[in-house]
Amino acid sequence: MRLFAAVVPPPAQLAELAREVDLLAGLPDARRLRWTSRPGWHFTLAFMGEVDDELLPDLRARLGRAARRTAPFPLRLHGGGHFGRAVLWTGAAGGLDELRLLAERADAAARRAGVPMDEHRRYQAHLTVARSRTNDLDLRPFVAALDDFEGHRWQVGQLALVRSNLPGGGTPGEQPRYETVGAWPLGGSG
Repeated sequence: MRLFAAVVPPPAQLAELAREVDLLAGLPDARRLRWTSRPGWHFTLAFMGEVDDELLPDLRARLGRAARRTAPFPLRLHGGGHFGRAVLWTGAAGGLDELRLLAERADAAARRAGVPMDEHRRYQAHLTVARSRTNDLDLRPFVAALDDFEGHRWQVGQLALVRSNLPGGGTPGEQPRYETVGAWPLGGSG
């Protein structure tokens, strides 16, 4: 199954982001963006791709240890940015060091469980809100519109293992569906 480790913001914070995205959708050229599915909004910590079923017990145990070793921390949705001309995202503020540490621990847990992981790179906290349908769209006006976005703070209290179900029907605009298949409370011990 196709898996990733994630932090999922609570419903109230996702509702704040939804109101902001609704405003973005009214900007010129917004039709040229493919908006991500709101039920799937999350901060990916470690993308694992296809994981063999026989690795799951060890992966789950190691992710549980990673969560227990990480203390809960404050976070809020904040501002925005883009990757090239392809991805528009909102960022995070607050416990960014703790979020990076949790991402590193989730990545290490997957590697130690035998999951072949891509080359490790520095974690960039982002929650994707849209992808460009073309390579010639300037995302800077959308990022500028997100500059003043400040969500309310929440306490990150769990690490989630999420299954990504890719669209298979060929329906235009169909989005991946995400299903949480494991979750561990953060604890901060050891």
